[in-house]
Amino acid sequence: MRIQDLKIALVGPLPPPSGGMANQTWQLATLLKQEGANVELVPVNAPYQPRCVGRIKGLRAVFRLLPYLFHLWHAAGRVDLFHVMANSGWSWHLFAAPAVWVAKLRGKAVLVNYRGGEADDFFTQAFAWVQPTLRQVNIIIVPSGFLEKIFANRDFLTRIVPNIVNLSRFIPNHSRKRNLSAPHIVVARNLEPLYDNTTALKAFRIVREAIPDAHLTIAGSGPERAKLEAMAKELGVADAVVFAGQIDNERMPVLYREADIALNPSLADNMPISILEALASGVPVVSTDVGGIPFLVEDGKTALLVPPRNPERMAEAMLRVLRDESLRECMVKNGLDHAHRFAWGSVRDALFLAYKMALDGATLAVTQDGK
Repeated sequence: MRIQDLKIALVGPLPPPSGGMANQTWQLATLLKQEGANVELVPVNAPYQPRCVGRIKGLRAVFRLLPYLFHLWHAAGRVDLFHVMANSGWSWHLFAAPAVWVAKLRGKAVLVNYRGGEADDFFTQAFAWVQPTLRQVNIIIVPSGFLEKIFANRDFLTRIVPNIVNLSRFIPNHSRKRNLSAPHIVVARNLEPLYDNTTALKAFRIVREAIPDAHLTIAGSGPERAKLEAMAKELGVADAVVFAGQIDNERMPVLYREADIALNPSLADNMPISILEALASGVPVVSTDVGGIPFLVEDGKTALLVPPRNPERMAEAMLRVLRDESLRECMVKNGLDHAHRFAWGSVRDALFLAYKMALDGATLAVTQDGK
């Protein structure tokens, strides 16, 4: 198979807003085009037409879904393969599943690129609805051993194709003189309950008691902003916390190059791109040990891992990084080495092999027992 001859419908979200899955979709489209592939983007979050519809719940879903289905159907007449970026919950039912069925109705090969730290809970609740669609898929790829195990527990085989980090953009700032008496801690997760920024704030208060000039930037948007701003005031740290809102893709590398610690407080996760970007930027990572994160980083080597909802342990880990120069230097070096495993040059062959298998009619996605 020559990638230059391949016509791909890449189905998934696109920025804005920026986010892990949207950024991966856009980055993958760019890289595939650079390889010579003919890529047709089918966004699941295209702007509402007319824009005023976006303010009307219920109706807005219809105004997005119908044009999306129309685009899927016509794209299927122009491409050889559907690459469907898939997530859990309603995103699966409204966007991923229709893409799979349209592809199969039109006789096209289909690869599902499944991601999402809440997959186990979602499958437990809704697998009877998900399974018939998965049976139509030629290949399922996942970015981590965590998701591979979740699918295997339900008798579906997958192939691991890691997420991609752009090492030309996320690079260490060797010229910056670190002032660890006034460390800059960064959280790059949205302001939603799943990402537990409340624990990050509580842990930061403990750090600030030990290092009064420490400061925190929370880069993300979401429904919990007002609650978190009020909590920062209650904790007495509001003067040291910046709620930066959603930072666009071009500015994220700058934020990491100004950071001394990247903190990931999430309650469920798969393979967060934010962790990979921090590692590639030479920033030590402190993260909860949930979901796929222990598959992504090694505790004490490429990151420090702590239990979720435990601000004391989280603060203790951050203080270890800030006070132990040898540990910090080892984490930075190991993190940079580890990040290279997720560069395009390391991922492309695995992805192209999955494409070839899907086009050749492989059925790795069927259940292992053949039922």
